[in-house]
Amino acid sequence: MESPAGRAPTPGALPYYVAFSQLLGLTVVAVTGAWLGVYRGGIAWESALQFNVHPLCMIIGLVFLQGDALLVYRVFRNEAKRTTKVLHGVLHVFAFVIALVGLVAVFDYHRKKGSADLYSLHSWCGILVFVLFLAQWLVGFSFFLFPGASFSLRSRYRPQHVFFGAAIFLLSVGTALLGLKEALLFQLGTKYSAFEPEGVLANVLGLLLVAFCAVVLYILTRADWKRPLQAEEQALSMDFKTLTEGDSPSSQ
Repeated sequence: MESPAGRAPTPGALPYYVAFSQLLGLTVVAVTGAWLGVYRGGIAWESALQFNVHPLCMIIGLVFLQGDALLVYRVFRNEAKRTTKVLHGVLHVFAFVIALVGLVAVFDYHRKKGSADLYSLHSWCGILVFVLFLAQWLVGFSFFLFPGASFSLRSRYRPQHVFFGAAIFLLSVGTALLGLKEALLFQLGTKYSAFEPEGVLANVLGLLLVAFCAVVLYILTRADWKRPLQAEEQALSMDFKTLTEGDSPSSQ
């Protein structure tokens, strides 16, 4: 794909994969809302429907918005690095706040019902995801947005940040699948094996979650789709290489 002078070209297939990921993500959110609305009575805070706030918020926050935050560096390839960083961080903030609402909703619902907390594999994985997500954001903010971090420190930590971002996203989707299966078994019991319409719709939702995760991770792992270094980033990279390896820009 052609680009104006001074701008890195966008790989031809990348916009289509990104558009497909957004279609999948929005469909996941819509199907989640349809499942809760048609089969679970909708959502509300001060009623028995409070529990339904939890899956909707977690899907929007820790799946859809987190996936979009990971794609920021693939979509905005020629914008200023600082602007892209801020957008990446802000999307994670929105994801965290929405997920926090979902977490409060389920704990408050269990308290009102007198139900036990944190006994299932889904709940253990959910707490792990939430803690890792918060830690990842705080460390990322300290290293990449806070002005005090050195370039060398950022460069050394960046591969770990990228890895843990993808790993937390993958764990978020896996936890959502565990929660979906748990909800179906609680609600349908043995009727789940009789191809109840709710079970079929929830299974479709599960497949959509897997598809969204797969497309996002595919986009992230394509080496030729990485955001190209801008001129100032290349200069900083060369300076860092000179300081750490004793090379000079003229020797490259």
